[in-house]
Amino acid sequence: MNPAFDIYIQSLAGRDVTVIGAGVSNSPLIRMLCSAGGRVTVRDRNPALPREEWDNLGVVLHLGENYLDHVGGDVVFRTPGMRPDHPALESARAGGSRVTSEMEEFFALCPCPIFGVTGSDGKTTTTSLIADMLADGGRTVHMGGNIGTPLLTRVGEMSSLDACAVELSSFQLMDLTRSPHVAVITNLSPNHLDWHRDMDEYTAAKRRLLDFQSADDFAVLNGDNPATAALRGRGQTKYFGRHTLHDGVIDGLLPISDIRLPGWYNVENVMAAMTAVRGAVSDEAILETVRNFVGVEHRNQWVTTVGGVHYYNNSIGSSPSRTIATLHAHVGQVLLIAGGRDKKVPFDKMAKLLPDHVKVLLLIGESASQIEAEARRVPNCPPIVRCEGLAEAVTQAHKLATLGDTVLLSPACTAFDQYRNFEERGRHFVELVGALHRSEGKD
Repeated sequence: MNPAFDIYIQSLAGRDVTVIGAGVSNSPLIRMLCSAGGRVTVRDRNPALPREEWDNLGVVLHLGENYLDHVGGDVVFRTPGMRPDHPALESARAGGSRVTSEMEEFFALCPCPIFGVTGSDGKTTTTSLIADMLADGGRTVHMGGNIGTPLLTRVGEMSSLDACAVELSSFQLMDLTRSPHVAVITNLSPNHLDWHRDMDEYTAAKRRLLDFQSADDFAVLNGDNPATAALRGRGQTKYFGRHTLHDGVIDGLLPISDIRLPGWYNVENVMAAMTAVRGAVSDEAILETVRNFVGVEHRNQWVTTVGGVHYYNNSIGSSPSRTIATLHAHVGQVLLIAGGRDKKVPFDKMAKLLPDHVKVLLLIGESASQIEAEARRVPNCPPIVRCEGLAEAVTQAHKLATLGDTVLLSPACTAFDQYRNFEERGRHFVELVGALHRSEGKD
């Protein structure tokens, strides 16, 4: 179906290929490289990585503390969480290796239009909306990227009539040398400053989504966000925002009242997706998607109501800006569970919202002291409860909440101090709330 992909697979036979990282997202890539006849070496920090499958495939493993010693080979696949300028990669390049990534190879080989989405907030919801709109319009859609599904291994199944909806993180974009046909930047605010050197580098990585577009390509940018409003694509550029809203209707097509997702930031996500696909599918398909779309797991996800108290899981809220946006989406008294491992992004703006939006602040994790200190600088700071972990926070919130309140997990921090990722943290919250629901009886 895709001759270019067939040629690529054939070119891997007998080549020395190194893959850095053997996580879930890289496992299909490793299997593909082995099946193509590549001599595959996998390097991973985890010394206890299960070996049986890789040993059976003939993969050479370098695990543990010194896993990056003497990285080389004809081709080296960088894992997204590894900086492109890491000394091990620089040494591999100097030795003649071609350093690439799963996403770089996918962009080179994909036979169909790519709708690429990045931004500080709203990436997954916007990507999911685009995928659903395209599918409701009759297209065969492949969704993946930073969402967790590798796309390179599926290129052989794709045709030129299909479409790809791809979420892209700043980590993936830093060394990408191609741009999508439709590039969407939802917004930009400080994020991942524990990984990027500074805000300038972070912004430059996001802007790279536009850098390789042609005059025939299309950029979709948030006109209400100063950082994205200042950008422009190399082809046609369209800005979404409040200027497209007239009498509660977006672009003369969609009443805001039809959007089932709470919060203005979700209105922006819908605007971004609409702008990206309009012309590629019918307006009827866009309307059908929006009217049926109820959100993505861990993204201000309603869990249940217990004793008249509403529980929401926003575990994706791993930065202060995400938590700020989510607080604005809730009306009434909110008991906020926050804390985790910080990204070196200040909590001062979030703290200023607390008196007007938060009834009780329940703090967990490594950053609890930092958030508390910032909160106590604000006049009329709400009561603060320090908790050992999420289980205690849910128990305390249940005791303190009253009829009509909302208990919101939106940590403003990453989960890595206590969990493997935000999904695991969110699932734990859902389990804890589910146990409450069972013990209290259904509403």
